[in-house]
Amino acid sequence: MKILGIDTSCDDTSVAVVENGNRVLSSLLSSQVDVHRIFSGVVPEIAARKHLEAIIALVDEALRESQTALSDIDAIAVTNRPGLVGSLLVGVGAAKGLSVAADKPVIAVDHIAAHIYSVHLTNEIPFPYIGLIVSGGHTLIVRVNAHNDYTVIGTTLDDAVGEAYDKIAKHLGLGYPGGPIIDKLAASGDANAIKYPRAMLSGDDRYNFSFSGLKTAVVYQTPQCIRKGENASMENIAAAFQESAVSVLYDKTLRYSRDSGISNVTVSGGVACNSYLRKKFSESRDFKAYIPERKYTTDNAAMVGGLGFHVKEKNDDRNISCFSRVISRR
Repeated sequence: MKILGIDTSCDDTSVAVVENGNRVLSSLLSSQVDVHRIFSGVVPEIAARKHLEAIIALVDEALRESQTALSDIDAIAVTNRPGLVGSLLVGVGAAKGLSVAADKPVIAVDHIAAHIYSVHLTNEIPFPYIGLIVSGGHTLIVRVNAHNDYTVIGTTLDDAVGEAYDKIAKHLGLGYPGGPIIDKLAASGDANAIKYPRAMLSGDDRYNFSFSGLKTAVVYQTPQCIRKGENASMENIAAAFQESAVSVLYDKTLRYSRDSGISNVTVSGGVACNSYLRKKFSESRDFKAYIPERKYTTDNAAMVGGLGFHVKEKNDDRNISCFSRVISRR
């Protein structure tokens, strides 16, 4: 079965053709990073307009690269939640149009479930397992019971971890997006040169995250360190921040792993590109960690098309709505 996957949840336009859930025949992406860089963040209206400009040509190219005619596609899977509604509408509108033109069913896909599924494109993982989703918009610990079936265990109470990366990079004048820049600087820095706080929380929030305190500490503590003559180079600041952020992600995941008795963990989302995070989790002796290939960590349509193969609810009436937030799964 061949699924045409479409993702326009934020600022990347992505189209893929995936066969039988894990054979990626094509996976294409049109990035808007250069457009949004001058604003140090994504501008929703601009993002939606850029999706409109890119989507049809990208669909044609994905079909051509996969050597698949639209008539040979079995279904169209499209992200409809969560995300920027204006952006989501472009992808959903394209999927509905293609559905009418080719008389194919449309599958509505949860973007978080798709990120979780991205690990399955190259790995076999037994259920249940723990999923850690880390991106610019979300930081979640979930229990994954089956494909497209997850329960939220913990979430962020303020900033997502990827958002903290971007905001700190902006404040320090490092550029956008912040994740790759901080990752590169941290590689030659000393994480022990500066001590930043780690919000572990407890009680009802024992599995939840908070990165606003860490972000504030980096923003306001750094000038003090420089004035005191401490070793506050940008490399050391990046390394110390990154070590604090990733340690919280690791320790919270470990906490739930021990409490639940589940020893398999997946890490997905854009921040899963981070070199230090990948190393810390992959070398863990506390649990078995599965991390997608880097090309499948950021937003992509391959994970959407892959999950679409396993989703049974095919909306033949094409009555799909878009939602900005995660639909509650607690």
